[in-house]
Amino acid sequence: MISGPGCPVCITPDGFHEAAIRLVTERENLILATFGDMTRVPTRHGSLQSAVPAPGSRIKVVYSPEEALDIARRDQDKDVVFFGAGFETTIPAIALTAGKAREEQRTNFAVLTAFWIIPPPLRAILSSGEIRITGFLYPGHVSAIIGTAPYEFVAREFGRPGAITGFEPGDILLGVRSVLRQLRDGRPGTANEYARVVRPEGNPAARAVFEKFLEPYDALWRGLGRIPQSGLRFKPAYAEVDAAVKYGLRPAEGIEDAPGCRCGEVLRGVLAPPDCKLFGRTCTPESPHGPCMVSFEGACFVHHRYEQRKA
Repeated sequence: MISGPGCPVCITPDGFHEAAIRLVTERENLILATFGDMTRVPTRHGSLQSAVPAPGSRIKVVYSPEEALDIARRDQDKDVVFFGAGFETTIPAIALTAGKAREEQRTNFAVLTAFWIIPPPLRAILSSGEIRITGFLYPGHVSAIIGTAPYEFVAREFGRPGAITGFEPGDILLGVRSVLRQLRDGRPGTANEYARVVRPEGNPAARAVFEKFLEPYDALWRGLGRIPQSGLRFKPAYAEVDAAVKYGLRPAEGIEDAPGCRCGEVLRGVLAPPDCKLFGRTCTPESPHGPCMVSFEGACFVHHRYEQRKA
């Protein structure tokens, strides 16, 4: 079993992190709010955790976008930017929070988006031919939003079976069994082994939020390059809550990972984390060289955690 690009912190390119660092270090009286993992991602300019904010500015770890909006309500003399990274599961809550700020005419709140959608990188990985994939276990939390239809091209165009699964051991085994049965019968498809949560149509209310606030664009992914229609950003009508527009932020492109870090190959599935020469030596959860060792969802972090337990 191979871990793919299922960690939003991991696949967010350094250009986004560096844009956030520039924002809080160069602009006074600004509060940059984000999730804890995002503050620890190392870049060539350090991390948000090591950044020295401009006078009157600070970095605040929050647990939800609504918490960031509450800060904007309380500290009305400061600009508040929520640096939000996520897949289809968390995007609706962030977009709704931005919409709420707009309704309140709260001009001191904006969102720096690092929004990604799952189906396009599946196509990119299959089309690359780098690894031989027998089948897919599709993420249950994303599938609860998008439903089953967005995965159907995998079986139709590439002949690969797939199953939507939950996260308990039993759920994983059901997904593996489904993939094996599809292989045995020569009938690849998209099985829903997480029907207690995932409906075929997904979550219409959440999808309506996407339609209202966001538009797709050709986004850059760490390790996978630019993938057509794989990112989401605010529509022009919501420019006042779009930090990239409000502050003229342009994430730099073409930035390579730290020397020796092979996070991009891990995300593509062509390298197992222990095969990286830095893994467990100079790169550990306490001193990460790349985001795959930072995030609790990162493949390197997970391998390191459970290899340690096994030892």
